[in-house]
Amino acid sequence: MSDAEPTRRRPPTPYDPAAAGRLVEDFTTKGAAEAAFAGSPVGAALLGALGGHSPFLADLALREATTLLRLSERGADAAFAAALDPLGRADPSASSAQLGAALRQARRQAALIVAAADLTGEWTLDGVTGALSTLAESCIDLACAHLLREACARGDIAMPNAAKRDPKAASKGSGLVVLGMGKLGGRELNYSSDVDLMVLFDPTAATDPDRAQSVFVRLARDLVRLLEERTAEGYVFRTDLRLRPDPAATPLAVSVPAAIAYYESFGQNWERAAMVKARPVAGDRVLGESFLAEIRPFVWRRHLDFAMIADIHSIKRQIHAVHGSKRGAGAEIAVAGHDVKLGRGGIREIEFTAQVAQLIWGGRDPALRDPTTLGALVALAGAGRIDRRAAADLADAYVFLRDVEHRVQMVADRQTHRLPEDPEGLARIASFMGYPDTESFAAVLTAHLRRVAGQYSRQFEAAPPLSLSGGEGFEGGNLVFTGAEHDPATLRTLSGLGYANPEGASALVRGWHAGSRRATRSERARELLTALMPALIAAFARQRDPDAALARFDTLLERLPAGVQVLSLFHRNPALLDRVAGVLGAAPALADHLARDPAALEGLLTGGSGTAAASLPALVGAARHYEEALESVRRIVTEGRFEIDVAALEGSLDVDAAGIARSELADAAISCLLPQVAKDFASRHGKVPGGAMAVVAMGKLGGREMLPGSDLDIVLIYDHAEDATESDGPKPLAPSAYFSRLATQFVAALTAPGAEGKPYEVDMRLRPSGNKGPVAASIAAFERYHGPKLGDGGQAWTWERMALTRARPVAGPPALRRRIAECCREALALHAGPGAIEDARSMRARMLRDLPPDGPWDVKAMPGGLVEVEFIAQALQCAHAAEHPRILAPATRDALANLARAGLLEEEEAASLIRAERFWRTLQSLLRLTVGRGRTEDLPPAAADAVLHGLGVASGTRAVDLPALRAQMRGIAAGVRSSFERRIGPLPLKGAA
Repeated sequence: MSDAEPTRRRPPTPYDPAAAGRLVEDFTTKGAAEAAFAGSPVGAALLGALGGHSPFLADLALREATTLLRLSERGADAAFAAALDPLGRADPSASSAQLGAALRQARRQAALIVAAADLTGEWTLDGVTGALSTLAESCIDLACAHLLREACARGDIAMPNAAKRDPKAASKGSGLVVLGMGKLGGRELNYSSDVDLMVLFDPTAATDPDRAQSVFVRLARDLVRLLEERTAEGYVFRTDLRLRPDPAATPLAVSVPAAIAYYESFGQNWERAAMVKARPVAGDRVLGESFLAEIRPFVWRRHLDFAMIADIHSIKRQIHAVHGSKRGAGAEIAVAGHDVKLGRGGIREIEFTAQVAQLIWGGRDPALRDPTTLGALVALAGAGRIDRRAAADLADAYVFLRDVEHRVQMVADRQTHRLPEDPEGLARIASFMGYPDTESFAAVLTAHLRRVAGQYSRQFEAAPPLSLSGGEGFEGGNLVFTGAEHDPATLRTLSGLGYANPEGASALVRGWHAGSRRATRSERARELLTALMPALIAAFARQRDPDAALARFDTLLERLPAGVQVLSLFHRNPALLDRVAGVLGAAPALADHLARDPAALEGLLTGGSGTAAASLPALVGAARHYEEALESVRRIVTEGRFEIDVAALEGSLDVDAAGIARSELADAAISCLLPQVAKDFASRHGKVPGGAMAVVAMGKLGGREMLPGSDLDIVLIYDHAEDATESDGPKPLAPSAYFSRLATQFVAALTAPGAEGKPYEVDMRLRPSGNKGPVAASIAAFERYHGPKLGDGGQAWTWERMALTRARPVAGPPALRRRIAECCREALALHAGPGAIEDARSMRARMLRDLPPDGPWDVKAMPGGLVEVEFIAQALQCAHAAEHPRILAPATRDALANLARAGLLEEEEAASLIRAERFWRTLQSLLRLTVGRGRTEDLPPAAADAVLHGLGVASGTRAVDLPALRAQMRGIAAGVRSSFERRIGPLPLKGAA
């Protein structure tokens, strides 16, 4: 049952040698085969471990001796399969008594096999819990098939056609859904576990829909009876249906529409946690999966939900209140009488730690939605959401505590998780676990419990260290924002921290506490705000203009419909406050973005600029429908772009890394959206035979040099079979119309605004014939347009071929992308020549005349600016691509380096141009982040500080002030202009820096 190779070990030495001896003796009398087994070293050791620790297992060994012999001969996997085989061959139309006997026998045999495989080490924990879960699922599935046939015979539900031919097919299309919850859902059942079930139904499946409720409630009640009924042969499973929606007010079976409505309107956080493990285990599994898909947004929230941590922890406090009254049972770490599931440091704390992290991050990353506890810990550690050492400690403790839990339950087949309180009982469990005495067992147990409790406390109970600290020499002071008047000591504190208008700052904060903003009107929000206030005031005090930064934070609060989520975000992630304060203090453009879309805050917690792009495919793939896919792209793009921009502002990403990160995010959005749009379009218009469309990145996206707010320069190219005349859908279209409309829908998907913001602006002016040409061009037309000058080809202008140097196919079928890339290379080689140089010079002269720089900080258009560096790289590529094909590169810095290697630029000149290009992009990026894209005459002080700091981080030196920066800009521009005139030709100096 386990994927791991079995590591056999000697079973534990008997705690009660006399009881062990009696079992060996009694087993010997069963027959010759049994006597041989009992006389062998392996058999005697196993029988001794069973009889010497557990009266229940001793009885099972005698009762199911044949099963034990089969296990010794064929191994646990084969023996377990043999135990379940009668269930697979059972006739659901048999009587309830016959079926119950078969189920109870399978349970007895499986219990013996699981215990033996566990004690000998043949199965690891996942093998043990997986086998128990498989047993439960098989029993429930067979029981449901039997009960459905009875319901059909009564005329309560219609017999599915498939069931008329195959009695076992009664569940398919029956309208009955049985979800395995808790440990059954996660395939983690413990040895004497009850099974948590949720019974749902489709009301239309009943022959009389008005009676559907009573029909399926009877089914649920009969299922519980069949599984729980105790006879001389034992029982099958105890069942628990209390995880259904609103169990105090709903019947045992709930209709699917009612359940969906409940979760969408009233679902609680504990129910989200319960649904993490839910899966269909019997009945109509297709309907069950459909139901789980429908409530997926309830379970996996779009936004990071740190506010629910308090809810989940409150459940644990209630558990301690209920179960911790007995000595050692829950509230404190102990050994005697300690509850290893619900007590302090126990299994439930590990599960909660994993599930809360999953619920916080799983909405963004479907890879974290593993229903198993150990699998979740591995996924969370791999994604950086839990410290790897902490995850390993929790996993080790989980395995150990589950083993303890199983030994406690094996003694008498009782559903208990509490260690014995008496010394003899504790010694028995220590021996059952393989320890020589209680003391050594207790030492290992308490070490695990303490590590778990420590990790749980750090996540749930420890408040973040929030203390007031001001500038150098400031020791803190009063922060009182209640009462009718300003507190004089608070005003002195604010003034000492650097607030120029302490009365205004105090009035702002006092308004928050009075509920002047919707975000702070709830009691919980104000509690969080009070706890955050020292850190919040200090964070804004560290900005160049604390008053302005605090006012921008007020604007953010004003835009929030509710504040608990965002304030909880800060409360659980104190470092986030400093980052947000830095943005609000230095970058009004980013601050405006944050005020428009506060959800972008979550992008700052992802832990790396590449996580947004990496999570997109899984999120889009998990979308239930087209609109949800678009929504996922919009949300992740908005958060990802903000995350990258803030990292660039802070200097943790240089301009090259930030450009690559932005481009990878755009690539991911394009690659994920194209098939979704194509699928949605095909649902109405079908497909064109042999048809496909590709997206070609151009400009900054093509060169992977995207800046803050960069548009997406793209070209859309399609292909189809030569004899294709129209698509094959209900609304057929001719190929040209088909791909033109598909392209329009794709562009709309990239640009359509939603609650999560607008993903991108798209610029398609670089397509063949520019704005006059079709939205999408056929590959044949693209090849003609950029082809030879003879005939009807070769219509492209030099500026279009310069743009072609940055073309990079990013989405679409690989064969079509290769053909496009080859066309671009051939076009550049075919039209290479000195004419490109003169054309480039003329174009630049017209730009200076018709599109002069927009102010002194327009570093792109100014003479010697970014455009002229790019012109040098692109014109030289266009001129020499034929004899030097290796010079071609989409990124300007790579093209310049290639030109130097080919001897077309001097190495020092190329290095100087690469430095200049990087400087201009860095400065342009910082200007866009701080003051936006409009005309700028003078930089505000905070923006100037951010620009000077950012350039200093990028270069390792810092311009002391703006005049020094302007002098540096003039020097760099002069060097670029000198290279331009040497390589391209002379130009007027109008508009110099």
